[in-house]
Amino acid sequence: MSDTTPAAERPRLAYHLTEGRGPAIVFLPGYASDMTGTKAVALEAWAKAQGRAFLRFDYAGCGASEGKFEEQSLADWRDDALAMIDDAVEGPVVLVGSSMGGWIMLLAAKVRPERVHALVGIAPAPDFTDWGFSSDEKMYLLQHGRLERPNKYGPAPTVYTRRFWQSGEANRLMFGEIAIPQPVRFLQGQKDAEVPWHRTCRLAEMLASSDVQTWLVKDGDHRLSRDTDIALLIRAVEDVLP
Repeated sequence: MSDTTPAAERPRLAYHLTEGRGPAIVFLPGYASDMTGTKAVALEAWAKAQGRAFLRFDYAGCGASEGKFEEQSLADWRDDALAMIDDAVEGPVVLVGSSMGGWIMLLAAKVRPERVHALVGIAPAPDFTDWGFSSDEKMYLLQHGRLERPNKYGPAPTVYTRRFWQSGEANRLMFGEIAIPQPVRFLQGQKDAEVPWHRTCRLAEMLASSDVQTWLVKDGDHRLSRDTDIALLIRAVEDVLP
């Protein structure tokens, strides 16, 4: 494990880099997730077997990285992804973003278009601070600064902060054409209870790129972590590699 500091005032980030031929594949986890997830580890194993460069990392406040989770914002985590692109790998990259990581993937691609070769999104969730919260939850966040929700993936509740929510609202993308010209592949489960599949289809329509495909998994949930889902993810990554 290595670490890097994206900026003088930012926490140090933990990451695992597999050396190999490029473009380097960079995995971006979802909200409150880390680099030890099933998809990240499985994709790393595939990359190693293929001799391809692969990077997985933890955002500040997550996993093995420094920092306090509740002090981070969407823009902070976008900047963490940019630090990985700038400092941990060289040359072009293929960004693979899961859920919120799909939002960060799109934001990073807009800031570093010259570095991004292609994008692969797994149940991408751009703008979920808008559509993923009820009006009452938004008001509660603004008034109290902190919201807890039951976590279906673990015993501890999932925490959202006013800082994160406001940063998300300031970085929304789905209000017009999204200026991303690179090849894009989306994987989306139609039984996803967290990201409605029709939103991913709409996102595909809004991208400027003409090389965009949305692969729907009829019985797939939000995680898309079954062996068949992982095989489909690998196919998607292979599809955009030179």
